[in-house]
Amino acid sequence: MARSAQALNCQTLKADWLNSLAHERRASPHTLRAYGDDLGRFLDFLGPHTGTTPEAVDLTALLPADIRAFITTRRKDGLGPRGVQRALAAVRSFFRFLAREGVLENAAAQAVRTPRIPRTLPRPLSETDAARTLAEAGNNDVAWLAARDTALLTLLYGAGLRISEGLSLKRADLPLGETLNVIGKGKKERSVPLLPAVREAVAAYAAVCPFDAAPLFVSRTGKPMSPREAQALMQTLRSALGLSDRATPHALRHSFATHLLANGGDLRAVQELLGHTSLSTTQTYTEIDTKRLMDVYANAHPRCKTTL
Repeated sequence: MARSAQALNCQTLKADWLNSLAHERRASPHTLRAYGDDLGRFLDFLGPHTGTTPEAVDLTALLPADIRAFITTRRKDGLGPRGVQRALAAVRSFFRFLAREGVLENAAAQAVRTPRIPRTLPRPLSETDAARTLAEAGNNDVAWLAARDTALLTLLYGAGLRISEGLSLKRADLPLGETLNVIGKGKKERSVPLLPAVREAVAAYAAVCPFDAAPLFVSRTGKPMSPREAQALMQTLRSALGLSDRATPHALRHSFATHLLANGGDLRAVQELLGHTSLSTTQTYTEIDTKRLMDVYANAHPRCKTTL
């Protein structure tokens, strides 16, 4: 049923939009929080920009120039290209929702060009550093936490899981078999093989974990382990091993893909294992190996060290 834009203020429309993203689009909590923050900043900007309050802004009257002014302000605040891209995506999503609900039609956001994102390559760990990281994870003075950390990182590296996928495992999923069904981005399901070392590490952790909670991986207090805790774990390991700041939980997934391809893995098979929709996304990992070879060549070939 169409609703009058005058009958609803912007904050109500924002709440309806987020509810739609959560229940109809099944957006993750992270996406909801980020998009909500982006749209909140946009509405806050529009108040002073249009000389009114955020609740009473006339959304139908906005022009592409107004959207660009918001983007310019965010850039001045220090927001990078990726952040600007996300903010613009949030605003576009909001206006599409309003059009779909029959509230109002305004294509101003669609007319604003998306900023170009500088292309960067993933930063995997070397095979040696990956092995050192897994070994160091087992050095926690608390035995069950050492087993937990080893199991989680072995799972991420050995199966190429995202941290959210690893932390979503339940105790009811045990014992792990030779394959594991994973629900990844976009609710896409894939099946990944589990090496004996992965299954053994997870079983060893489950045997000593003092909590009988539904989530498999838990914090010190028995609550579900959060991605932030996994990031803090990797930060501790980085400091202990002298690794780059790029050594994050997700870097273990990058390492999984890069090491498979470097050792003769099939590109399409790796695509399936990672759950990538596009093969071009997986091909990025072949560029990492090519760049590494070129770096070796540049550093080792005599002609590269002299003026030709």
